[in-house]
Amino acid sequence: MANDLDLDELAAELSDFAPPEESGGRSPREERIIAGFEEIQRFVDQHGRNPQHGEERDIFERLYATRLDRMRALEECRTILSPLDRQGLLAGAENAPVTPVETMEDDELMAELDGLGGGEDITELRHVRAAADKRAAEEIANRTPCADFETFQPLFEKVQRELASGVRQTRRFERKSEIEAGRFYIVGGQKAYVAAMEEPKSNEHGTLDARLRVIFDNGTESNLLMRSLQKALQQDETGRRILETSAGPLFADEADDDDLASGFIYVLRSKSDLPAVAAHRDVLHKIGVTGGDVKKRLANAKLDPTFLMADVEVIATYELFNINRTKLENIIHRVFDPARLDIEIKDRFGNPIVPREWFLVPIFVVDEAVERIKDGSITNYVYDPASARLVPTR
Repeated sequence: MANDLDLDELAAELSDFAPPEESGGRSPREERIIAGFEEIQRFVDQHGRNPQHGEERDIFERLYATRLDRMRALEECRTILSPLDRQGLLAGAENAPVTPVETMEDDELMAELDGLGGGEDITELRHVRAAADKRAAEEIANRTPCADFETFQPLFEKVQRELASGVRQTRRFERKSEIEAGRFYIVGGQKAYVAAMEEPKSNEHGTLDARLRVIFDNGTESNLLMRSLQKALQQDETGRRILETSAGPLFADEADDDDLASGFIYVLRSKSDLPAVAAHRDVLHKIGVTGGDVKKRLANAKLDPTFLMADVEVIATYELFNINRTKLENIIHRVFDPARLDIEIKDRFGNPIVPREWFLVPIFVVDEAVERIKDGSITNYVYDPASARLVPTR
């Protein structure tokens, strides 16, 4: 019965039943793509808006939103659907996110199957409960007494003290979160410690999974599958990861699993021919923070007085994580305020503008400032233009 099928098994079942070739010269896949798109169009006609993501949304709206993302991202879909797109649903396709199939959650996979691989009406899946959901709940519930709990009890006590003192903190267990050996989690209102993890292997559906030894703070343990613990944490509204407050760098070439990408510090050099700029070009830099793509931020620089109405070149960028961008930018500008360029620029309409993000500071000092942001000492320093270095504040 469909109710007992895991979604991976459902995918295999659907792939065996491709509809026959239909008239009009379209392949069965093209017909399924069009049918899936028409369902989204009917949603928009009914609700007057595009389907949206979000846990507060109806499951079927979320499925439609995921499907639309995929259709925007796939050139094949755009080619097929553009002549039928009376509502402009494919607009912004060049910026559409692409979700790798192997990382999709169950509801996203359902959307993929329904729109691009199965052909059944989406509402036929309304009462399907994945076997994986049932398995996760059963594995969490099936625990045995932990014979060597005295080994782990001091760890739980230490974690509780660190939570109380602020040394550790909790964060929501999200879809991208991973399970790791040696980490603590909160599931079902109990602290859980992953004491051991077998080498991950592909299961019968080709998905990586691993058997865990999980110790709970009530003295029980369970040999869960990794995917079962992930599912339990995702479905638990109070599911959390327990982390050290110092976890994750502020700036790094790559983000750790627990880091949330927040944007970039960018350092720019102007190509303006203005005398005040040309005379100090090597040390005059615009220092800012953006949450988006740096190159897109600079696309219309020569029309923007904040960029001195001229093209710019990127001298350096620093990726940042777990940072409030506005507060960080304010800190940077406070540190370099003594070297702020005093200049007035007219915009293209002749209105006077005073740019505030240009500083007469060597790039090596910016590098040092970033390092001090990393270790938290930046609040004790300010830039001294006379010596061209950061000096302690008094």
